[in-house]
Amino acid sequence: MIYLSIAFLLFLLELAYFQVARKLNIVDKPNARSSHQRVTLRGGGVIFYLGGLVYILFFGLNDPWFRVGLTLIAGISMVDDVQPVSSKVRLVFHFAAMLLLFAQWELFGSYPWWYIPIALVFCTGIINAYNFMDGINGITGGYSLAVLGLLTYVNGFVVPFMDADFLYVSLISVLVFNFFNFRTRARCFAGDVGSVSMAFIVLYVLGTLILKTGDLSWIVFLAVYGVDSVLTIVHRLMLKENIFNPHRKHAYQLMANELKIPHVVVSGLYAVLQVAIGAAFLYTGDHHWLYVAVVLLVLSTAYVLFKRRYFHLHVQAMANR
Repeated sequence: MIYLSIAFLLFLLELAYFQVARKLNIVDKPNARSSHQRVTLRGGGVIFYLGGLVYILFFGLNDPWFRVGLTLIAGISMVDDVQPVSSKVRLVFHFAAMLLLFAQWELFGSYPWWYIPIALVFCTGIINAYNFMDGINGITGGYSLAVLGLLTYVNGFVVPFMDADFLYVSLISVLVFNFFNFRTRARCFAGDVGSVSMAFIVLYVLGTLILKTGDLSWIVFLAVYGVDSVLTIVHRLMLKENIFNPHRKHAYQLMANELKIPHVVVSGLYAVLQVAIGAAFLYTGDHHWLYVAVVLLVLSTAYVLFKRRYFHLHVQAMANR
């Protein structure tokens, strides 16, 4: 019953945000690099942050440093959705939020000092990659549902590592968002506040699991996003592009824009593929690192072959704009 109450409350909060967004004109207008054609409300993913506040209301404050970090990173992202903020300012906030997360994980003093800058760059990269991948209807909500679902299963049936209520509330917030976004004509987009906040939440949960087990191979739960993000960045660097500028070169964008595959189908494909990869990982036993290597090799090969076959369509589309 408590989870139904939380779902109802989050649903009302999302609808309330829509009213605020309309009044303040927080919208996403189509442009040459967009994958949508209609003006759509931006920032609906604020529900992920609000879900965190609702969790505190029902279950208490159990992870204060994480909550402060989430507030910092959600706050600057919300501002960026309303009025663009320079990448340098965003990066400062991202670093500050990550250092607070490290404090929650009790990394300081527990590991050699040089672990911290490496982890800072790596984790901040994951957050920004998650944000880069938010480009079509349903992809952030669908993929996050897949990853959090896998982590919730691990927490319940493999190795307990986190308060289950936190995971359930996070899943409920994603389901509420998906009701409005995982559809052909989305009522709202996640915005930076949504994709970045969810990335921070996923990173917190996954990082906690990795630290609890001492096994970095759990990172395979982000394999699909990881391969598309990293190889697209490499591709753009090869093209001598500024990787921080908007673009339409991700594999999922080629599927949705040039191949005209419905957004929800592409988003569903990414989510289902990640669930399949994660579920199979649970049965690899002592061969988990071999499995991770094979998964990354197969995904990378598929990405390169797909790009070689269809990237010319993107070039033609951009030339005709």
